[in-house]
Amino acid sequence: MADFSYRDWPFFDAGHRAFAAELEAWAASANLEETAHAAGGPALDEATRTLVRRLGAAGLLRVCVPRAYGGAREGLDVRSLCLARECLARHAGLADFALAMQGLGSAAITLAGSEAQRRRYLPAVGEGALIAAFALSEPDAGSDVGAMTTRAVADGGDFVLDGTKTWISNAGIADVYTVFARISGTPGATGPGTKGLGAFIVEAGTPGLTVAERIDVIAPHPLGTLRFDGCRVPGSAMLGAPGEGFRIAMSVLDVFRATVGAAALGFARRALDEATARAVTRHAFGQALAGFQLVQAKLADMDVAIDAAALLVYRSAWLKDVQGGRVTREAAMAKLFATESAQQVIDQAVQIFGGLGVVSGVVVERLYREIRALRIYEGTSEIQKLVIAAKLLERHGSPGPGP
Repeated sequence: MADFSYRDWPFFDAGHRAFAAELEAWAASANLEETAHAAGGPALDEATRTLVRRLGAAGLLRVCVPRAYGGAREGLDVRSLCLARECLARHAGLADFALAMQGLGSAAITLAGSEAQRRRYLPAVGEGALIAAFALSEPDAGSDVGAMTTRAVADGGDFVLDGTKTWISNAGIADVYTVFARISGTPGATGPGTKGLGAFIVEAGTPGLTVAERIDVIAPHPLGTLRFDGCRVPGSAMLGAPGEGFRIAMSVLDVFRATVGAAALGFARRALDEATARAVTRHAFGQALAGFQLVQAKLADMDVAIDAAALLVYRSAWLKDVQGGRVTREAAMAKLFATESAQQVIDQAVQIFGGLGVVSGVVVERLYREIRALRIYEGTSEIQKLVIAAKLLERHGSPGPGP
């Protein structure tokens, strides 16, 4: 049985605790694993849509949008997002994915959209009636956003997008995409590297937007490549001002990087639950596995790593919610430590299970596959180290080369 005593930590208010209890009660009775893990092949898309609709109907997607547009709090409350992702990841990785992408895919609209843009899209996101996606990465521009080659050329009052986006979650099932591109043809908005980027809202079905391919990964979720070929969008589809695309993208990641750590935390907590139950019930050499000191040491290391990760995740979330401003260093630390330590925790859980731990369909085997991508997406562990080092060097008067 999971230990939720950490929710009494001072990072949370009464509203967070009530939300966490509501979400856990719903998730425990919602058969999320059955929906998520029966999904394979063509069924994956429908399972994802079903989870989005169910989360919306339960009112749980309200954490993804501000109160003015049907949300739960005044703005994007990172602690609520982290609690939601942690809880859902404990129950089913695809359920966590469904909620996370509603938030990530619409966050640029929340943070930089006009009032008209927010009112058009955010209420439907919070209701689960519209599926959102975030299109930043390209074949040769993942963590290196400055290498982006997708272009948005001004043409009268419109922009014409050409290029390719890949590793895009919800590709093919999203109703709306936040797309980042290099602007040309607009005075003052062009420039090398991360300068001159823009962010655009592109609705599915817009002529010139196609899903070029779907990408199968070890822990299935809807993922694919988008192609823009003369894709024309109105000037009103731009988020913020020309040239602000990089700032908008980084502000979104500043919110959601800590939530990736929270999802890893949920996976790790589930692994510890499973490993502890196995150690107590599995007998070898005349005693339960839990009676062996080497097993006890593994469980202790796992428990410590989980609490340390939780402290970093919820510190970052609290700082963003309460103090505001950028939390680039703290979010990078939270994502780095939580994802790396979760990988170790789950690996130890597999070890405690022994041969059963690598049998397809066993919970710890599934977790072993699900955790791996979290060390890569929204900035690899290596990128997080560069970010942390750059902030450290800045404090000592030496600007580091970080991304």
